[in-house]
Amino acid sequence: MVSRYAGRPVRQGSTGRIVMWLAATAVVLALLFAYKTSTGGAPAAPQAQPPGVVGGEPEATPTTPQPGTSGQSGGGGRNVIVNGSVAQTRWGPVQVQVSIAAGRITDVKTLIYPSGNGHDAAINAYALPQLRQEALDAQSAQIDAVSGATVTSDGYRESLQAALDAAHFNG
Repeated sequence: MVSRYAGRPVRQGSTGRIVMWLAATAVVLALLFAYKTSTGGAPAAPQAQPPGVVGGEPEATPTTPQPGTSGQSGGGGRNVIVNGSVAQTRWGPVQVQVSIAAGRITDVKTLIYPSGNGHDAAINAYALPQLRQEALDAQSAQIDAVSGATVTSDGYRESLQAALDAAHFNG
């Protein structure tokens, strides 16, 4: 039997096809939302650490200088470990931790950095060691960007400068 809808013939049983189409669409949507992307199985990203001094000797006050220090702020003679603030870049957050001993930057560790995909990992595998070495050589955050890793370099410098400011490091 054929009925008419808006002047067009409609076959009986087309309602069944519509229901089947809706059901198939719902199944496809459910499968799409349940699909795990390639980053879904990746290990969880490290959590940002609170910025500021996280370890070391307390800073000597100018009125009571400690032996071996000038009594001035600026990291002279004190050993301290400081986390920089988290620098948000378009490729992901960057945070460094600076170790200062006897008024010198002795180490820079990268706590978090962009690592969302293999391209990020490849770039940072060569860029982060170069940035660390430049910071140790310059004894400041005034370091050059690594070619091909400009965004990460900018975040690294920002976090490094925040750490040095928190330590009252003048270099």
